[in-house]
Amino acid sequence: MTNVQREVMNYDVLIIGAGPSGLAAAIKLKQLANDQGQEISVCVLEKAAEVGAHILSGAVIDPIALNELIPDWRDKGAPLKTPVTKDEFLILGQVKSWSIPHWLMPPLMNNQGNYIASLGDVCRWLGEQAEALGVEIYAGFSAQEMLYDEQQQVVGVITGDMGRDAQGGETAQFTQGIEIRAQYTLVAEGTRGSLTRELENKFSLRKQSSPQKYGLGFKEVWRVPAEQHQIGLVQHSIGWPLTAETGGGSFIYHYGEQLVSIGFVVHLDYANPHLSPFDEFQRFKTHPQLKTLLKGAKRLSYGARAISEGGLQSLPDLVFPGGALIGCSAGMVNVPRIKGSHNAMKSGMLAAEAVFHALIQASMQREPVLLDYPNALKNSWVWKDLDAVRNVKPLLSMFGSWGGTLLGGVEMWLSAFKIRLPWTLVHKKADHDCTKPASEMPVIDYPKPDGVYSFDRLSSISLSNIAHDANQPCHLKLIDKDVPISINLANYDAPEQRYCPAGVYEIIRQQEVSYLQINAQNCIHCKTCDIKDPTQNIVWVPPEGGSGPTYLGM
Repeated sequence: MTNVQREVMNYDVLIIGAGPSGLAAAIKLKQLANDQGQEISVCVLEKAAEVGAHILSGAVIDPIALNELIPDWRDKGAPLKTPVTKDEFLILGQVKSWSIPHWLMPPLMNNQGNYIASLGDVCRWLGEQAEALGVEIYAGFSAQEMLYDEQQQVVGVITGDMGRDAQGGETAQFTQGIEIRAQYTLVAEGTRGSLTRELENKFSLRKQSSPQKYGLGFKEVWRVPAEQHQIGLVQHSIGWPLTAETGGGSFIYHYGEQLVSIGFVVHLDYANPHLSPFDEFQRFKTHPQLKTLLKGAKRLSYGARAISEGGLQSLPDLVFPGGALIGCSAGMVNVPRIKGSHNAMKSGMLAAEAVFHALIQASMQREPVLLDYPNALKNSWVWKDLDAVRNVKPLLSMFGSWGGTLLGGVEMWLSAFKIRLPWTLVHKKADHDCTKPASEMPVIDYPKPDGVYSFDRLSSISLSNIAHDANQPCHLKLIDKDVPISINLANYDAPEQRYCPAGVYEIIRQQEVSYLQINAQNCIHCKTCDIKDPTQNIVWVPPEGGSGPTYLGM
């Protein structure tokens, strides 16, 4: 913490991030306060220019948490309009596809009762519900630094300065960041957040957990001809174009006005540094089945985002003095279901209950650590949801796509019959440690995009509505400026050029000199570089508030 004199705003509760968990926590706090006749001030800080602008998800939404939080959500106009009507699970070959009979699938993979929707639209609606209850939401402000008191308890955050130039100097538009202080701070900044990383290090929150595991998820929204649209259809697949050693799969969701969400997830523990997740996604869309679906269709939007995949064994300690981690900041995704928003919302609701009880306890003695929250989570359906699939991701890592899927399916079937295996497998390596030297792995020759079904990075990110002031400090920090050439290029053939889905990293060769060029204005805030860089030399921090993509209907 610096000694700069800043403007200070004070609240009872500060929530970092206006995603599903943060907004659910804010709403629950206000509901509890209103029911008890209490006054509790709640502030939500969101780095995107507007609520929902940085939200990207498939999404097939399980409404279980929403049913608890806002039982009359249908009457209030929640944007969940397309119920799932049909489930399909496919295995793809290079040309053909095979459907797995529905009766073979574990019951927890059933999507009946769920809704196909835009999670960004749902968050916009949740933001409206929160504001109607008196929550103050400030969009366009990034939380840059945690605030601590003399006892090293968290007491809030410092927001980022606005109007600094690329060298860090003050421009005519300079506005100093402010201190936002609160009795409790809930961190809901999503997967691989910069403040979460700071808190994990400061309070050793990961000392008893496995390394977190991640996937990189891509999504495009297409408008297809009416005769190719099957509203309510949900399809998932594994197989081509990925090899058995590279985990991942696809989703195709039909919803709305002839809209189809097409997505692709690549597990980031792949070994081959020549692999390009973006190009694997583009290649996937050239499968004959996809070409039939997309013939005459129009691509409307594109985005990518890292997904937490570690499960229960990768959860950090959820509480620290003065606050808690909720939602994807902790990692609440059910990997085989490809769902996390329901768990994220419930975690926010449970954290809100713990905060509320701490604020109004009769002794008025502030509880520094919200132990009621992790205890309540362990007794909730969130824990049961994650416990049932806790070994699926480790099995995929150990036995590949085919063996891992088969063994994971057996365990999920046992769980359906209330049989819990007595062991929990651990994750042995972080994703960046799984990358092998380029000389040991085959080079992958990706076809050129055809501009009809497959596209390049730049034409794709143009659909993400990115806005970064070019004259601002670079938010992609290199710990050692020599490492990208001396180690990453020399040993791994500069994999940042391929794992980044937005063309941010580029090796420039001039005569006999090579250097890494960072095109930070292309960044869509997926955080993959922070995760997959083999030397962990790249650190992602939030850029100036309001920067980044503006996802619409994603």
